[in-house]
Amino acid sequence: MVLVLGFVLLSLNTRVAFGQLGPLAPVAGFGTGALTVLGLLPPLCMGLFAPLAPWVRRRFGEERGLFWASVLLLAGTIVRIAGLPGLFVGTVLVSVATAVVNVLIPVFVRSRFAPRRVGVMMGVYALSMGAGSALVAALMVPVWQASGHSWQTAIGVAVVPAALAAIGIAPQVRGSGSAAPKAGGPGAAGGAPRPPDSPRPSQPPARGRRGSAGPHGSQRPQGRPGRGLVWSLTAFFGLQTLLFYTTLAWLPAILVDAGVTGATAGSMQSVFIVGVAVGGFVTPVLAAARTDQRPHLLGIILVCAGGYAGLIAAPAAAPALWAVVLGIGLGGGQAVAGVLYVKRGKDHEHVAALSTVAQTGGYLLAAVGPVTASVLHTVTGTWTVPLVVFVGVLLLSAVASLRAGHDRP
Repeated sequence: MVLVLGFVLLSLNTRVAFGQLGPLAPVAGFGTGALTVLGLLPPLCMGLFAPLAPWVRRRFGEERGLFWASVLLLAGTIVRIAGLPGLFVGTVLVSVATAVVNVLIPVFVRSRFAPRRVGVMMGVYALSMGAGSALVAALMVPVWQASGHSWQTAIGVAVVPAALAAIGIAPQVRGSGSAAPKAGGPGAAGGAPRPPDSPRPSQPPARGRRGSAGPHGSQRPQGRPGRGLVWSLTAFFGLQTLLFYTTLAWLPAILVDAGVTGATAGSMQSVFIVGVAVGGFVTPVLAAARTDQRPHLLGIILVCAGGYAGLIAAPAAAPALWAVVLGIGLGGGQAVAGVLYVKRGKDHEHVAALSTVAQTGGYLLAAVGPVTASVLHTVTGTWTVPLVVFVGVLLLSAVASLRAGHDRP
């Protein structure tokens, strides 16, 4: 129970900071340049610092790595209160911490929960992530109004879930051991008894460990993913993440440009994130129950296309509908990636390698999204062109990501 509670508290906080600016943007007076940079920083930093996670795992193990990442995340949320410079610096710190969490979570789930629970726990991760972000996003405008139009006070709300995340994951550190034992060595992570069919608690892996023999008896290193699989995983995750962070950054602005009031447009950010939570929970549960996830990937792409088509054709007619449809599709795309790492990975090392490589390339690809959308809008004077480009990105994703959905080469 303590294990699950800590996992949920950490998950609740993973995207809180990134969903705060959207609701505040139409009312708090942030400039377009500042919003563009603040939209760029999370995916850019998560891509650049995802390779840090394997070192953290080797040095500390998953439990300690997640704990120290949660501490850094808490520090970042506090720094974000210190005016506009603090907002930039704190966003970088939060993004670095999130980069480590993103990579370690699939490995943590595989090592600490039974195989039959992988889909459910990845769904719980996504649901908690979306719920925490939606709740805090919904509080932004009311807190801004109640505090005399202080965006710093509204941003400071994120400190509460960040502190709870660090407290919640701390019991797992107590039982994870003080030294780096050899892989497969004794020791159980504390916090809660494991079910009989669950894997052994994670330990920092031993260096130089070799994999099982290949079909001709030769040894090959574990954790080295195949190129085709890696490119496909990176393409799917990167293109989905590009669309997710671009929509997160500009959805309120798109709706305001279509004639929706600023307050209503800001509230649609919360509706979008609620959709993210729903899609993020349902999709991994469904996908993990199958050996072939290609139908789920295509379904995600079609749902996203429906949401963008609504924003193109009649953005002001049903903004809540388009927001929730986009949230379900993009939330499913974000969450199912963790299932793909676990399903395609042969062991913990392989899962970590797939997660690291795909997230490094994927987030760096995603970083161009908010800036590109802003440039296209500035040049054309309309959001229609960026939205049409988003649909094109979905078509590219449909072709590029199919290898990631099944085990056959």
